Amino acid sequence: MDENALAQRAAQGDRDAFGELVRLHQAGVYNAAYRMLGERRDAEDAAQEAFVRAFRSIRTLDPSRPPGPWFRKIAVNVCLNRLERREPQQLDDYLPVPSPDPGPEPQAVERERSRQVRAALLTLPPRYRAAIELRAFEELSYAEMAEALGRPLSDVKSDLFRARRMLAKKLSIE
Repeated sequence: MDENALAQRAAQGDRDAFGELVRLHQAGVYNAAYRMLGERRDAEDAAQEAFVRAFRSIRTLDPSRPPGPWFRKIAVNVCLNRLERREPQQLDDYLPVPSPDPGPEPQAVERERSRQVRAALLTLPPRYRAAIELRAFEELSYAEMAEALGRPLSDVKSDLFRARRMLAKKLSIE
């Protein structure tokens, strides 16, 4: 059965169809939460909360649209709520994690750069982190980002510009 049919059945109250949608999208929701929160346990909790919220508001799911972005939008909003309650983090709070699998130098350099980018992302204010998450990782259009965040298109573009500039500045000091 395709996702749209599952979404239609789920929106009509079919719990099995909702369960199948969760199974199909749990990795994407978890990954979005992990990129936003930076901690495995926090991401697991946020993903679970996102699916609970999705279940409670399943009737708002538009079965004619792919359900993945709808689930990830809920996850991003859960993460933004959690981030607003957190203390701001500093880039120096992150120490390099030694690789358990030493490999060729290019792989090591790439892993280190990836770690630096993830650490820098975690220092961004939540709204900038959400803009990067939705554009770079979820590959949403600007209009889709504005809809997902419930913000004007001009604000979303401005946030993304500022987030990229802040990231570039943070990454150039390392």
